[in-house]
Amino acid sequence: MNVLAIGAHPDDIEILCGGTLALYAEEGHSIFTAVATDGSVGTPDLTKAEISAIRRQEQEASAALLGATLIWMGFEDEWLFNDRPTRTAFLDAIRQADPDIMFVHSPNDYIADHRVASQIATDCRIPASVRLVETALPACSKIPHVFFMDNVAGIDFSPEHYVDISSVLPRKAEMLACHKSQEIWMQQAYGESLSGIMLRNARHRGLAINAEAAEAFRSLRTYPVTRGDDLLPGRAR
Repeated sequence: MNVLAIGAHPDDIEILCGGTLALYAEEGHSIFTAVATDGSVGTPDLTKAEISAIRRQEQEASAALLGATLIWMGFEDEWLFNDRPTRTAFLDAIRQADPDIMFVHSPNDYIADHRVASQIATDCRIPASVRLVETALPACSKIPHVFFMDNVAGIDFSPEHYVDISSVLPRKAEMLACHKSQEIWMQQAYGESLSGIMLRNARHRGLAINAEAAEAFRSLRTYPVTRGDDLLPGRAR
């Protein structure tokens, strides 16, 4: 299968579904990670151009650990809007991956870029497969199933599906550790480490299934319904 995860910022995917993607990779599936913004405000002291370049390199390093194809959209951090250029970029990201499965942000996550990325990705799910919705790339061969990723820190998210990521927690941590610039930024902006947020949430979700660590998801419930949790790693397909 082709698996596409769409995150608003560099490091979002690693925090919210990095373990699940690692399990898919172990099963031999093709992984694509698409990042909507350039991460250009996540720094206490660098310029936008400097931090954007660093964060792209960090995202490339993380994708390489997973063996994933990185799609970098490069929109300005904190200025993501649901307009035609942005929708076109999302459509082409989906078309490049031609996914069976998409992981996207929850519609009620804590920051505007996450919510906008969720809306655009969900809105593009069907048009990406429509031939006469014309972009630079041909239409997808199928309509993917969409899983909403957990909210950051698990706040106001009611899981339907859990994936036991205990066996790949070190790989998830290694991928997140590629984003060294954000450990500094998160400590200054929020008073806690990026890795600390990830580990706390992974262990909290693991309690629900008696596992060391887990990631939590919900399925998009709109027509057409395209299967469900049988598509997650370790399930029968």
